[in-house]
Amino acid sequence: MLHLDKPRQILAAALSALAGYVDASGYLSADRYFVSFMSGNTTRLATDLVTEGTRAAIPALLIAGFVLGVAAGTVTAHKAGRWRKPAVLALVTLLLATGTACALNGWLEAMMACLVLAMGAINNTLQRGETPVALTYLTGALVRIGKALGSAATGQHQDPAWPFVVMWLSLASGAAAGAAAFLSLGPESLSIAVALSALLTFAGYRIARTNGQS
Repeated sequence: MLHLDKPRQILAAALSALAGYVDASGYLSADRYFVSFMSGNTTRLATDLVTEGTRAAIPALLIAGFVLGVAAGTVTAHKAGRWRKPAVLALVTLLLATGTACALNGWLEAMMACLVLAMGAINNTLQRGETPVALTYLTGALVRIGKALGSAATGQHQDPAWPFVVMWLSLASGAAAGAAAFLSLGPESLSIAVALSALLTFAGYRIARTNGQS
């Protein structure tokens, strides 16, 4: 976040909010499994292996789907070149739209597959050098916030923590909005995520067109 310009920082925060929204929807509709937070699914995998045996296949498949989504986003970003942002986000929007259609038809497994692929792919939207900017998992951001607080207490120089606070708040706010929308609208709440993803696809296109950077 610190090395991104302002338009990309705003886009990153919005994408993190979208990830939180989608993750909350998947979490509430699929027996408390995640579509973007793979650390949580890894814990579920380990505990399900010990306590319920075959049920561990659910988080295992979600983790595999997330990895495949990242791979698909990587390929899309590579082929798109300077247009990586709108290309990756168009893929995310398509997957979210397909997932929404599946949800409205009651196809829960297919919905979760589409959502987890989308959340894997979205992490390829922004990158710093050769490293993608994490948008769906923010443990690292919390570590940076803690380090900044510790450094301030000991008088050491540390990069400012505010960009990481913004990212964490964006994810948390998006998740709260997703939970509220799901409880109010049910599967139809995913339509909001599709609309937001489409809007962010256009924003990504504008950024790519304006400065010609990927």
